[in-house]
Amino acid sequence: MKALLLTREYPPEVYGGAGVHVDYLSRELARLIPVEVRTFGDQDIRDPRLVVRGHRFAQTDPEDTPEKFLVALQAIRVCTSFVARPIDADVVHCHTWYAQFGGLVAKILYGIPLVITAHSLEPLRPWKREQLGRGADLSLWIEKTAMEAADAVIAVSQEMRADILRHFAVGPEKIHVIGNGIDTEEYRPVTSRGHLQRYGIDPARPSVLFVGRISRQKGILHLVNAIPHLDPSVQVVLCAGTPDEPEIAKEVEEAVGRARATRDGIVWIREMVDRPRAIELYSHAAVFCCPSIYEPFGIINLEAMACETPVVASAVGGIKEVVAHGETGYLVPLEQRAESPFEPLDPGRFSQDLARAIKALLADEGLRKAMGAKGRRRAEALFSWRAVAKQVLALYGSLVR
Repeated sequence: MKALLLTREYPPEVYGGAGVHVDYLSRELARLIPVEVRTFGDQDIRDPRLVVRGHRFAQTDPEDTPEKFLVALQAIRVCTSFVARPIDADVVHCHTWYAQFGGLVAKILYGIPLVITAHSLEPLRPWKREQLGRGADLSLWIEKTAMEAADAVIAVSQEMRADILRHFAVGPEKIHVIGNGIDTEEYRPVTSRGHLQRYGIDPARPSVLFVGRISRQKGILHLVNAIPHLDPSVQVVLCAGTPDEPEIAKEVEEAVGRARATRDGIVWIREMVDRPRAIELYSHAAVFCCPSIYEPFGIINLEAMACETPVVASAVGGIKEVVAHGETGYLVPLEQRAESPFEPLDPGRFSQDLARAIKALLADEGLRKAMGAKGRRRAEALFSWRAVAKQVLALYGSLVR
């Protein structure tokens, strides 16, 4: 059996959890079966069991094409390029809406089963309209059409499964919960500090770390607004780049500016760092904070836990299945607006609650170490990419048979 994976992200072009997922899953699957990955980019890897082919965004759009339509239109164009090349796989497996049009066409033209891993759902990301305009309606249509035509849908958490059943006409028997994983050999505590010095982080001062995109979804503004409630001796390290749109970029810029006007120790790393640098940042942080408004799984929390760093995270989505409250960190309740369920009912209170949980950990070094050790054990025991790959392969086998 051979699998074809279609994805928006693949190293070195990774900006979110879906790209991390496909990277590790493809390598683990390739230990078991031949795998081909078709992705957006310039990649060209020809290993015996893992072939990766990049397909660039088309650059031939008319100059007067509305800018907010381009992303969706270019995604369709790349997906057409995916299936224009002959396919000899037994199953096609798509990751994120960007690649789902390609999987749908591959299913139709080649008669092979279509598997979709739902990393997030477009109906639950209304802020995408700021980024894509009515192009968001096109992404919604692509996702709905592909999800409902798929032979199997993988949800990365039980909460994601419930969301799929709520928003799509997919039979419960077609939805399989298979979580993300972590390579605990790669993600482990390190003692090196070279990258801390490069970014101006003082290893003698405790630090609170954020890693993620600048987006509504990741809730970075709520952490920045929590800074005034933290002791000035505490550093806040924002490893945050790749803004979703100019509006959120401007809001974060202004909020960080206000916080810096009152205190020092705010370090903003405006790039998406590679794994060795991320692991060093995780390893030397006193607390990792994930203030996401929507998070189907939250792989960054797992990365922090594997590096023995306690986590303070919002109690939403799959995060509740990753972080054990009171054992590997603290989950902060997030009461959301009924009319707009992706914004806190009281943003100021949510920021204060984040600060309160962070301060509780910063005040007790022994508790931090105990929670960090438990987080590491939880990552090792429950989340393994090898186990994930075996579950995915078993699903492929059931469909191909």
